Amino acid sequence: MNIRNVAIIAHVDHGKTTLVDALLTQSKTKLKKYTAATLIMDSNELEQERGITIFSKNASVVWQDTKINIIDTPGHADFGGEVERVLTMADGCLLLIDAKEGPMPQTRFVLKKALEMKHKIIVVVNKIDRPDARINYVLDKTLDLFLELGADDETADFPIVYASAKVGKAGFADKLSEMTDISPVFEAILEHVPAPSGNNETPLQMLVTNITRDLHRGRIAIGRIYNGTMSAGQEVMYINRQGVQNKYKLTSLMTFEGLERVETTWGETGDIVAISGISDITIGETIADVTNPIALPLLDIEEPTMKMTFMANSSPFAGLEGEFKTARQIRERLYKELETDMALKVVDDARGGWEASGRGELHLAILIERMRREGYEFQVESPQVIEKQTADGILTPYERVLIEVPEEFSGIVMQKMGSRHGELQDMKSENGLVTMEFVIATRSFFRYRSEFMTDTHGLGVINASFYQFGKGGESYNREQGSLVAHESGLTNAYGLTNAQDRGLLFIGPGVPVYKGQVVGRHARSGDLRVNVCKTKQLTNHRSKGEGVTEYFKTPHVMDLEEALEYIADDELVEVTPKNIRIRKKILDEMEERRKRSQGLMSREKVDMVNLI
Repeated sequence: MNIRNVAIIAHVDHGKTTLVDALLTQSKTKLKKYTAATLIMDSNELEQERGITIFSKNASVVWQDTKINIIDTPGHADFGGEVERVLTMADGCLLLIDAKEGPMPQTRFVLKKALEMKHKIIVVVNKIDRPDARINYVLDKTLDLFLELGADDETADFPIVYASAKVGKAGFADKLSEMTDISPVFEAILEHVPAPSGNNETPLQMLVTNITRDLHRGRIAIGRIYNGTMSAGQEVMYINRQGVQNKYKLTSLMTFEGLERVETTWGETGDIVAISGISDITIGETIADVTNPIALPLLDIEEPTMKMTFMANSSPFAGLEGEFKTARQIRERLYKELETDMALKVVDDARGGWEASGRGELHLAILIERMRREGYEFQVESPQVIEKQTADGILTPYERVLIEVPEEFSGIVMQKMGSRHGELQDMKSENGLVTMEFVIATRSFFRYRSEFMTDTHGLGVINASFYQFGKGGESYNREQGSLVAHESGLTNAYGLTNAQDRGLLFIGPGVPVYKGQVVGRHARSGDLRVNVCKTKQLTNHRSKGEGVTEYFKTPHVMDLEEALEYIADDELVEVTPKNIRIRKKILDEMEERRKRSQGLMSREKVDMVNLI
C-alpha cells in the first residue's frame, strides 16, 4: 500500500484540530459514536477546556488507495518536546495559517523544526470565510517567515490550499462559493508529500516516538518503521539509550485505522505502528533486527528554560483533600512523567523536594493541573528561569514576544515593556491595531501577562516563544505585597468588607483559611496581615440605616496559572484536587521577621569580612 506521513502544525486556535476532524469524517473513516459531535483529536479533558492541543495523536485515513497517517501536533512552544519527536515520523507538513492573523510565534517555532528536517511544506490558509480575512497579507507574511528561517527557493515556493475547516471545504482558489469538500487537501498531500524512504528488504529499524499504556497489553511503544518489516510474534532486538541490546518477542503488533489501534499481522517500511512486549522501553530508542541490529540516532530535544520545586504539602490543611499526598507518591508520579515527556527533567532537591524543569510556565502548569486532577496534593515554589554556564559567562533565556493591541493601549504596553528592558524589534499600525515585536529576557517578562490583560482591558493579544540564550536580563519584582490572613478560621463577610479597602481579595465569605494564607493582593508594597475571619460584635441595639452603605465586592478567584505567576519568592502555591491556595513559606509573622533579621545580620557579617 502507498503511504504518506503528514504532520499538521499551526499556532494555537488556528483551526488545526477542526481540519483534522474534517479530513477524518469526509474520508468516511469509521469513528466511535461519542466523537461525532466533538473535536475528535482533542480527546483529553484539559485540551477540551482550553481549546488547544497538548498531546500529539495519530490517526490514519485511506484516500484513493493511499494510506495517509495524520499526526496532530501541539501548537504551543511549551510543548516543543512533543513537536520535535513527532515530526520525525513525518515526511511532510500541512502548515495551517489563520486568514486574518497570519503566522504567529508558535508557527515560527514548529516551522523552523520542520524546515531543519527538510520536510515538504504545504500551506493551508484557513478561515477564509472570516469577514476580516486578509489573505494576500497573510501569504506575504508567510513567505517572509520562510525566507527568514532560511528556506531555499524550492521550499519557499510552497503549494497553497485555501480552506474553511469549520464547514469542511477547501480549494486551490480563495473562493468559498466554488468549494465543495475537503478533497483538495488530500490531493495536495498525494502530489507534494513524498512517499517514505527506506526499504522493506533491509534489516528492521523502528524509532519509538511515543509511549502509552494498556490494561491488557501493558506498555505500548508507538513509532515509525524506517527500514524492513515487522510481523506479530516476531523476535526483535531492543537497543536502549546506553546502547545495550536485549532480545524480545513482540506480544502484539498494531496499526492505526482512523483513531483506533487495530491488530495486524504485518507492518512495512514507512508505516506508523504500535508494539507491546517490551516492558522498559522509552521514547527515542530503537527496535532493530535480531541478526543485524543497527541503532537509529537518539532524539535530541532542546533544553528546558524554566524550573520549579515540588514539595509535599506542609500547610495546616495538609492531607485533608488529596488522595495521594506522601513524598513517595509525589516523587513516583513526577518520575513516571519522564517516560512520556522528553522535554521534562526531574531531579531530587537537597531540601527534600523535587526540581522539575520544563519548556515554559504553561508546560509546568499543565503537569501540575494533571496531577491535581489525578488526586495528588502538594505545594510548589515560584518558577525560576534556568541559566547556562558557558565559556562566555552565564547566559539566560530570552523570549520573542508578539503583541497586538488597539492603538489607544499601545503607549502603556510600550511603557511596561520598556520598564522590563524589552527591546522593540518591529512595530506596525494598521486599521487601528498596533503590532509590536519585542525581545526580552524570560525573567523580566515573567508575571507580565495578567498585567497586560488588565492594561488592555482584555482586548490585547500576546504570544511569546523561546528566542535564544543571551547575557543580561533582570528579574522584575512584584510591586504590590500580599494580604495575609491574621488567624485561622472561617472567612466572614464583615471581616472581608473591612479588608477589601486594602487591596484585591482572592476569596469570598464562608471559606476556611489558616494563619499565613494569602487572601488577596495589597494595594501597596509590602505584606499586610488582615483579619478576614473577624465577626461583628452583637448588641441589642441597632441604629437607623446601619450597614446600608456597606457592600462586598466580588473577589478575584485565582486559577492555577494566575497563582503561579503571582507568587513571590517567599510564597508557595498549595495544590489539592479541590483548591488552589497561596501561602507564605513561613506562616507565622513573628518567625518570618526573626528569620529575615537573622538573614540581614548574616549578610552584614559577610560584608564586614569582605571589607576587612
